[in-house]
Amino acid sequence: MQTNFSPAQLEDPAIRTADGILRTCVHCGFCTATCPTFVLLGDERDSPRGRIYLIKEMLEQDRPATAADVLHIDRCLSCLSCMTTCPSGVHYMHLIDHARAHVEETYTRPLADRLLRRVLAAVLPYPRRFRAALRLAALGRPFAGMIAPHAKRPAVSATSPNHMDDENRAMKPSMPAAVNAARTTAPRADTLSRIGAMLSLAPRALPAAADAARPAVHAAAGPRKRRVALLTGCAQSVLAPSINAATIRLLNRAGVEVVQPKGEGCCGALVHHMGFEADAMAAAKANIAAWLGEAERGLDAIVITASGCGTTIKDYGFMLREDPEWAERAARVSALARDVTEVLADLDLGPPVRGTDAVIAYHSACSMQHGQRIRTEPKRLLTAAGFTVRDVPEGHLCCGSAGTYNIMQPGIAARLRERKLANIGLTGADIVATGNIGCITQLGDAKAVVHTAELLDWAYGGPLPAAAGGHLREREAVAAA
Repeated sequence: MQTNFSPAQLEDPAIRTADGILRTCVHCGFCTATCPTFVLLGDERDSPRGRIYLIKEMLEQDRPATAADVLHIDRCLSCLSCMTTCPSGVHYMHLIDHARAHVEETYTRPLADRLLRRVLAAVLPYPRRFRAALRLAALGRPFAGMIAPHAKRPAVSATSPNHMDDENRAMKPSMPAAVNAARTTAPRADTLSRIGAMLSLAPRALPAAADAARPAVHAAAGPRKRRVALLTGCAQSVLAPSINAATIRLLNRAGVEVVQPKGEGCCGALVHHMGFEADAMAAAKANIAAWLGEAERGLDAIVITASGCGTTIKDYGFMLREDPEWAERAARVSALARDVTEVLADLDLGPPVRGTDAVIAYHSACSMQHGQRIRTEPKRLLTAAGFTVRDVPEGHLCCGSAGTYNIMQPGIAARLRERKLANIGLTGADIVATGNIGCITQLGDAKAVVHTAELLDWAYGGPLPAAAGGHLREREAVAAA
């Protein structure tokens, strides 16, 4: 793609980076076939290629974002499926992140939108605040339908009668309606629909705060083979502290000492994808300082159990590349960052101590398969643990969670959720395994969705995951106790 930035513009490192990304794009359109919003809506401006044109024009002209720019940029899930598909290697993630920061700097959103986004940024990354907010939301959850009757299943209309025939002809005989559906016009998100989505997403009950959510050192069972830091995180530590608890047990059994450093917290992904760069950088720097303090005592990896966080932490080196004080330290942290399945794949877990006939549908979170390019490790680990693992049709398409997307864009998120659940249903699986808390929250009220680490922990001697109750049964002992 030809660009026309001035020499003065190119003195800005962010513009230079954007220019390089834009010049890589060859307009081929492969990305449109795997973009969830284009698949649903059929609007070129809601495809990666279309957004690239919007961003190029906005940046080249050095102008504030318009309402039209914001509409289509906001509709991007940052699922990064386009990056997996792109034959030219366009780094769309860095381009859309820059565009979001530009939007926040140059565009004045409606007051209600600004307030909601700032509330989310002030609450979600902080476990105590988030827990208190969820308790309040639980009181309002029964009224979600009154506030926004279509928050989870909004009314939509086909863009034209022949879209279904053009797009999905080969799938007609066997696909559920939620998959084999006409392209539609997305309803505009408003304040009531967003509040309704927040209330409907709030869990009916919260698990008790766990020790696995506090700074601590968890000793290896037997001789120590490795030492790792574990990201405690923010939302996951409140919604499902059992995930990190299962991870600690797995790693300890394999001879790994696990440390949760004081001072680390939210990875910054939530605010980063809302364009709040100062907040994201502050979160990144706090974590870098905490982890490198532990690295001085020896650290083999930084283990992350939420794949959305992993994608961001592995990008710290890029995010802070122009900061002379933090660039090198950020690059060190990014090099140490590992998803839990990457670490477990390199360890000897021994034979599983439980067997099961349960069939597992593996839902690969977008941040796992597209963001981190981790595709085989989770399935290999589950298979080695004795599970029968099946892939989900259209596995490249997002479930609609995407950080705060299912709150800010509830209409599109609901359609993607329906489509994902329909595809999961085609597998005939008893349980869904995934590696991201956002996906668990998005799908968990309709299916038994369990984190991969919790399933592995159960197979190797840990407790039954709460979400798998009634679906996960032991067949026989595989190894002597």
